[in-house]
Amino acid sequence: MPDTTRHRKQPAELRSARWFAPDDVRSFGHRSRVKQMGYDDADYRGKPVIGILNTWSDLNQCHTHLRERAQDVKRGVWQAGGFPVEVPVMSLSEMFIKPTTMLYRNLLAMEVEEVIRCHPLDGVVLMGGCDKTVPGLVMGATTANVPAIFLPAGPMLRGHWRGETLASGSDVWKYWAERRAGNLCDGAMDEIESGIARSPGVCMTMGTAATMASVCEALGLLLPGASSIPAVDSAHSRMAAACGRRIVDMVWEDVKPKDILTAEAFDNAIVCDMAIGGSTNAIVHLLAMAGRAGIDLTLDRFDALSRTTPWLANVRPSGQYVMEDFYYAGGLRALLANIADLLHLNSTTVNGQTLGQNIDGAETFNDDVIRPRDNALSESGGTYVLRGNLAPDGCVIKQTAADPKLLTHTGPAVVFKDYNDLAARIDDEALDVTADSVLVLQNAGPVGAPGMPEWGMLPVPKKLLKQGVRDMVRISDARMSGTSYGTCVLHVSPESAAGGPLALVRDGDMIELNAPGRSITWHVDEEERAKRQAAWVAPPPRYERGYGLLHQSHVTQAHLGCDFDFLAHGGENAEPEIH
Repeated sequence: MPDTTRHRKQPAELRSARWFAPDDVRSFGHRSRVKQMGYDDADYRGKPVIGILNTWSDLNQCHTHLRERAQDVKRGVWQAGGFPVEVPVMSLSEMFIKPTTMLYRNLLAMEVEEVIRCHPLDGVVLMGGCDKTVPGLVMGATTANVPAIFLPAGPMLRGHWRGETLASGSDVWKYWAERRAGNLCDGAMDEIESGIARSPGVCMTMGTAATMASVCEALGLLLPGASSIPAVDSAHSRMAAACGRRIVDMVWEDVKPKDILTAEAFDNAIVCDMAIGGSTNAIVHLLAMAGRAGIDLTLDRFDALSRTTPWLANVRPSGQYVMEDFYYAGGLRALLANIADLLHLNSTTVNGQTLGQNIDGAETFNDDVIRPRDNALSESGGTYVLRGNLAPDGCVIKQTAADPKLLTHTGPAVVFKDYNDLAARIDDEALDVTADSVLVLQNAGPVGAPGMPEWGMLPVPKKLLKQGVRDMVRISDARMSGTSYGTCVLHVSPESAAGGPLALVRDGDMIELNAPGRSITWHVDEEERAKRQAAWVAPPPRYERGYGLLHQSHVTQAHLGCDFDFLAHGGENAEPEIH
C-alpha cells in the first residue's frame, strides 16, 4: 500500500501548475494550446501531468511493441486521474547504432534530463529495455528527480531451430563460430537467422537488457515482478497500465528517484546482479547511475558482494534456460526471496512498499531454473573484479561464462592494435597463435574506440576453431555483449587510448590471469615498461566537432562509469523560469 505518512501534494503544488495555473498571458497561451490539441480543462487542470518517455523507433527491434504499451500506460494514467502525454526520446537500438549505443547512452541521459526539466511534467514513466536505454533513461530521470517509474520492454520469445531452443546473442556467437570452423552450411545459418528472434522484446538471455531490468527492479524502480514478463504476454500490457496508475499516486506522494536510490538500494542491485549471473555491462551502468544519485560506488563494492553472493539463475549465456523459463519459474521475486538475508529489505520501492514486502511469499516453481541456495550454480557471484599492473584501476571477468580451466592461466600475448587490425588478421593462417595464447585488443575503450563497443569477445582464430578450440583468454579495454560467453577480461582501466598499461603490451609478453585470486599480471619488468611508456604516443583525436568531441573530451574511464565528468556527481539543474 502507498505510504500514507508522506505529505500528499495539493493541486496547487504540482510542478505543472507553474505552467497552467497563473492568471497571466503565458499561462493563457499554455492552456489555449492544450485546447488546440482537443483537450478540455477537465482533462488536465489540477491533475498530475505524466510524461510517457517512449524510446520506440522503427529502427529499434526490441521496442516495436512500445507504441501499444504507451496506450496501456495512458489508460492507467486516465484511470488514476492523471493527464498522460507521450514524449519521444532517443531510441538506442543495440543492433543498428554504430559504432556502439554506449557512445550515445550519455546523450540519451542528457536528453531525458532536459526533456523533463523543460516541460510541464509532474512525473514520468520511462519506457525502454534495449541495453543502453535503461541506464540512459534512469540516469536522466535521476538527475531531473521528479517521480519516475520504469516500464521494461520485456524479453522476446524463445527461438527455435530443428528442435533446439535458440537464444539471441548467445547462439549467434556459438553457431557463427561453427560456421567459421566449416561445420555449418549457408542453409543452416539462414534457418538459424530466421528462427532466433521471433517476437518483439529484448534478448531472451540474461544479457544486458534482462540484467538491467532485473537490477532496476532490485533498486526499487519497477513494480514487483515486472522485470522478466515476456514482451508479448498479456501480463505485460496489464503491467504497463499499472505503471500508469501508480505514477499518478507517486506524484501526489512526491516519491522521487533519489528517495529510492540509496546506497542500500545499490547494494541490493549488485547482489541481484551477482545472483542472476548478470551482464558485465551492469557494472559500468550501475557506477554511472549511482553517481547521478550522489552515491559513492566503487568497483571494490562489486567484488566484496560478489564474494558473498551465490549464483542462482540457470539462464543463458552462463546457464541452460531462457528468460521465459525464468519468468514462469517465479521470476526475480522468487530469486530474491532465496537470498533475502543478503538484501536490505527495508529499502523503499516505487509501489510504496519495501523490497522485503514485495518479495515476501514469492515461490519458485522450477528449482532447476532458479536454484535454491543449497544447490547454487556457484558459491560466488557471476562477475569478478580483477586488479594488477595491467589494470591499475581494475577490470572485470564474467567467471560464470568462462571455461573454468582458463580462469587460472598464463600465456604469451597476441596483440591487435585496434578492431580493424583484429578483423584483418584474426583468421590469417599465418597468425602466430596457439590455444595457450592470450589475445589482446587495444584502443577499444571509451575514448579509443570510441564509445567502448562490445568488441571484448574477440573471435577465436579460425585455424584454432578448426582444431576444436572454443575458448581462449582474451583481454581488452572494450565491453562484451551480455549475451556472450568466454574467458574475456574486460573494461581494463585506464584504457589504451589514455596511456594505460594495456597500450604498452607487445606480442610475446607473458600475461597471467588468476581469476580466483582476482588478479591480472603483466610479466614485463619495470624498466622495460618505463621505456615503452616514454615512447608511447597518444592516438590523434577522432572528433573535431559535435557530440563526438563532447564525448571524447569529457567521458570518464570504465571504473568510474563512463559518464560525463560534468554530470556524474548527483547535482540537479535549476527549474526553468517561465516567462
